[in-house]
Amino acid sequence: MAEPKKLYIKTYGCQMNVYDSERMAEVMDGYVKTETPEDADMILLNTCHIREKAAEKVYSELGRFKNLKAEKPDLRIGVAGCVAQAEGEEIMRRQPMVDLVVGPQSYHRLPELEAKSRAGQKPVDIDFPEEDKFEKLKGRPKASRGPTAFLSVQEGCDKFCAFCVVPYTRGAEVSRPVQQIIREANDLVERGVREITLLGQNVNAYHGEGEGGTWSLAKLIWELDKVDGLERIRFTTSHPNDMSDDLIEAHGTCKKLMPYLHLPVQSGSDKILKRMNRSHTAEEYLKLIERIREARPDILMSGDFIVGFPEETEEDFQATMDLLEAVKYGYAYSFKYSTRPGTPAAEREQLSEDVKSERLSRLQEVITRHQREVQDDMVGRKVNVLFEKPGRLEGQMVGKSEYLHAVHLQADGLKAGDLREVEITESGPNSLRGQIA
Repeated sequence: MAEPKKLYIKTYGCQMNVYDSERMAEVMDGYVKTETPEDADMILLNTCHIREKAAEKVYSELGRFKNLKAEKPDLRIGVAGCVAQAEGEEIMRRQPMVDLVVGPQSYHRLPELEAKSRAGQKPVDIDFPEEDKFEKLKGRPKASRGPTAFLSVQEGCDKFCAFCVVPYTRGAEVSRPVQQIIREANDLVERGVREITLLGQNVNAYHGEGEGGTWSLAKLIWELDKVDGLERIRFTTSHPNDMSDDLIEAHGTCKKLMPYLHLPVQSGSDKILKRMNRSHTAEEYLKLIERIREARPDILMSGDFIVGFPEETEEDFQATMDLLEAVKYGYAYSFKYSTRPGTPAAEREQLSEDVKSERLSRLQEVITRHQREVQDDMVGRKVNVLFEKPGRLEGQMVGKSEYLHAVHLQADGLKAGDLREVEITESGPNSLRGQIA
């Protein structure tokens, strides 16, 4: 029997790419994963186009494999994901050692593309195929899993925010059928998963077909609530305009739906929100937060912010700071605006890097203060922790609370997958310490 070939995948960016990389590894029959490119018979870079100069970073990474390719001529090198979708054949032109390019909607065709590359072709597949890639993927292998997993339920976005490339690289909003998701969830639980995070570029716009017609995300969550052995449900990333009444209600009534919500706002200035094409105002966003907290008073809010967007004044920036103080996020992710070729905002007059950096520093100072305040408030409380892995110290285990805080403690006999009530005794810079309650 032939030795299996080795596959090395490097994943950039979002949780959706983490999920996609798992599925790409599963679809490659005859390959086993390796953690080092030097051992690999095939290297795949699963790329992300969100961050600044994403394409240049991919070309730089490919350059590091030049000597490896020279030493191993049979080594196949592929570029997948959103940079692949955006750049297409340009990748082959700039890096001739690349053997195949595949977009995020076509990775179910990887075995076919790999075979073509070994036959001397240079396949590029960045179509938006009509067939459902999830139906074309084989069932997941029955190997055991860790206690948490991602599950993609929706892809693409129809919002066309002025700063974002997702509609161009991932395409229009598409939702998977309900029964397909339920099958995959049951399969994950059978393999040891106790917490599932539902993924989508705009996940709360989910509109998959189920019994009786089109289902909302809330209805899907209630169906997943029935899965025996599944203890926790999360979802990300959401758009404020799709935070429906039934989804808000589910946060207050569905015990398996965790009290954590990532709801990006990007700016607190109505002028900038309009220029971003966000289709909501700061006041509408704050009223939405108020409704969510009425449904689930202990919910931990998380957000995204972009500073230095074209035409942002100091007054606009101060409006963002005011919104931060009003919400007090437990987590928030913040970035300087950087241009994305092909997006409307890239054509506008840009602010200086000095202004953007100074504003980002001020914003992050407030975010850090709020994050620490929320975390410190957990001391003395009892939380439920799903343990995921051993810590760095002997006898230490690390897991996540229902609020997504990292919690570590010393306790004999705990193992990955255990769910225990823990009393929080200490708040550190980025994690909590506790003891079994």
